[in-house]
Amino acid sequence: MGKKVKKEVEPPPKDVFDPLLIESKTAATVVLMLSSPENEVLAKACDALYKFASKGDENKVTLLGLGAVEPLYKLISHEDPIVRRNAIMVFGIMASNHDVKKLLRELDVTSSLISQLAPEEDVVIHEFATLCLAHMAVEYTTKVQIFEQGGLEPLIRLLGSPDPDVKKNSVECIYLLVQEFSDLHAEALAVLGNYLEDVHALQLIQQTGGLKKLLSFIGVSTVPDIQKNAAKAITKAAYDSENRKILNEEEVEKYLINLLETDNDEVKVAASQAISAMCENLASKHAFGLQGIPQLVQLLSSDNEEVKEAAVTALANLTAASPRNARAVAEAEGIKPLVNTLNAQRDGAIANAATVLTNLAMQEPFRINIQSHGIMSVLAEPLRSTSSQVQSKAAFTVAAFGCDADARTELRNAGGLRPLVELLCSKNEEVRRNACWAVMVCASDELTAGELCRLDALDILEEINLSTGRKNNFSEAALEKLLDNNLSRKYSQMGYLSSSNIITDGFYDCGQIKPGEKFLSLEQLSMQELTDRRAVIFINAKPQEDLEVEKAQDSSYEQAILSPSISRKGSREKARKSKGKKEEEKSKEVIQITPKVQDEIKLENSQWLPPPDFILLDYINNASKIILPLTTTREQVVALAQGIIEAIDPGIHWNRLVADKMGGPIERDKLHDFSWELHISEIEFELKCNVVPIGKVKKGTFYHRALLFKVIADRIGIGCSLVRGKYNRAWNEVKLVDDSPQGIAGLLLPPHEYIVDLMFAPGFLIKQGNAEADQYKNI
Repeated sequence: MGKKVKKEVEPPPKDVFDPLLIESKTAATVVLMLSSPENEVLAKACDALYKFASKGDENKVTLLGLGAVEPLYKLISHEDPIVRRNAIMVFGIMASNHDVKKLLRELDVTSSLISQLAPEEDVVIHEFATLCLAHMAVEYTTKVQIFEQGGLEPLIRLLGSPDPDVKKNSVECIYLLVQEFSDLHAEALAVLGNYLEDVHALQLIQQTGGLKKLLSFIGVSTVPDIQKNAAKAITKAAYDSENRKILNEEEVEKYLINLLETDNDEVKVAASQAISAMCENLASKHAFGLQGIPQLVQLLSSDNEEVKEAAVTALANLTAASPRNARAVAEAEGIKPLVNTLNAQRDGAIANAATVLTNLAMQEPFRINIQSHGIMSVLAEPLRSTSSQVQSKAAFTVAAFGCDADARTELRNAGGLRPLVELLCSKNEEVRRNACWAVMVCASDELTAGELCRLDALDILEEINLSTGRKNNFSEAALEKLLDNNLSRKYSQMGYLSSSNIITDGFYDCGQIKPGEKFLSLEQLSMQELTDRRAVIFINAKPQEDLEVEKAQDSSYEQAILSPSISRKGSREKARKSKGKKEEEKSKEVIQITPKVQDEIKLENSQWLPPPDFILLDYINNASKIILPLTTTREQVVALAQGIIEAIDPGIHWNRLVADKMGGPIERDKLHDFSWELHISEIEFELKCNVVPIGKVKKGTFYHRALLFKVIADRIGIGCSLVRGKYNRAWNEVKLVDDSPQGIAGLLLPPHEYIVDLMFAPGFLIKQGNAEADQYKNI
């Protein structure tokens, strides 16, 4: 009676569905309805069958016997999405039955199921399609079908599905597809690696035991493609920090280290790349350092350039910020092969070898060891590379080793400074920065700094520092370091020398250089014809080693200025050519240098040196005797600048050391009458040269006196600066501590800066910051 009521209230399809959950005879009726042309009937029939089959395995067998599988198979490709979805749901439930699976294999349903894994399909379809495939993948023949029909890739893609059931079914299906199925291992791993970057997918694989299975391929398989693709899968997964933690928990390191000892080069490359990726995890870096470094070092000697590159890249990552691993590389005798790798054919190998050597150089014993292998000579070639990566790393390595004087000499002799300077002009910011850094380090000695200047490093750095887009901290520091080792140019350009800028022999003051004007060497200036421009004042108090030459030059000082003397080396060369001559004849020949002989010497690449200034040498020697015994810096400064000072030997007095050598004190209102210009011009005319030794100047103004004061002060250890002002002004600044206020003993006061008066009241100290100081500077 109830059935009749339902038929009067509900549509006909509903009247058919209600009893199907109870009576199997009605199930047969619903199976017949799977052939209905109406979509609504089909959808509800499939839904009813799904509920019926969910009750247990017996119902699944019943439906199989009623012939439900064949019409359901047709409906999983139905155009209506609801019908298609409900039909696949029935398949997903029924496929757990062995007999049903057998029929499904015969019907070849895998292709239709795989087509339902498209990204645009409903998540319910994904869930039951993957469930059905997972049930069927336990059979070998179905595995082949799924793989050949392209089912592996969409299954792996669904590892990223937001639905947990879809993920679970996909993982189980993939796991079944690759389980000891050696023909599919390599390909499956290759595809799987593309999706392991997702941490959730890796976690699912770990939870289902798939990760251990993946690693077991590395441990037990001897098939190179399987080992290679497994390592590549690990590499892709290791790009994520959470993935690296998971892989570390599974002790992936020991598997990768084992792969380094295989006979296949592709496997070695893949394993090295995986090690590089895993190094981001500190625990993994430590594990590789304990066991993997010796194997990687051995690979540096491989004939395969790709193997060599992969191995040295792994070593670069292992030794980054890891002194322990750097030590392990050295202990594995890796220094020599690393230096050899700088001559490799691949840019990546060269760049990473330079990186490893730089990492090792952080520990002095290893730096010294590396230098003994001639690294600076080897680096000259990478500096010439066209690869910005190689250029950058090579310059960085030069900076790491350039702190040693012998290393700088080696680089200089190998011709490495020229390509280094050329890198300053690079358009690549990192290359330019590292080149500036290397130049800054290499400019630590005068010879190297001089060579860098000769190669126009100063001009290039000045141009860089004028550009807000190209300059960097190292470019500014490099310029300053070069100038600190080329004080003549620094004073000419910047008009300032600090107390740490010690003036040595060979310094010269050619005045303030104008922007864009080329800075000439002292030799070039000495070769110019006599002009009416400002004289160049040079410093050279170094005594001549050859006594005969020294005496002769002292007696013919003007001739030596006119025809600058040659170096001792040049003298010996000339002497060797004059066999049969007596010693005094050879000495005379050295002194009286004719233009012809000068040309011969230049052809022999003799080093030009300015003649010694024995007058200046006497100044320095005398100052040492009378200044050094004084107890305070203040007394020494005043004495050097001003006084008639009693020498150590009682009864002996010295004239004013600086002021009196330069014409004595000058009254302010008579400064314009102090004809120092005429005096300097007379010296230039006498020497027939624009270059004048400071000892020759007996009537000097501010800048002559300030220079002489700094020269002598530097030689006897008094700290002072030299500052150039306008209108031929220059002065010295010293830092002195004032006496403690009366009644307060032992009070430590900060030092004050004073200007040393060398013109008006020699020896008077003018405190910086007041009007008198400004007046002295003529500001």
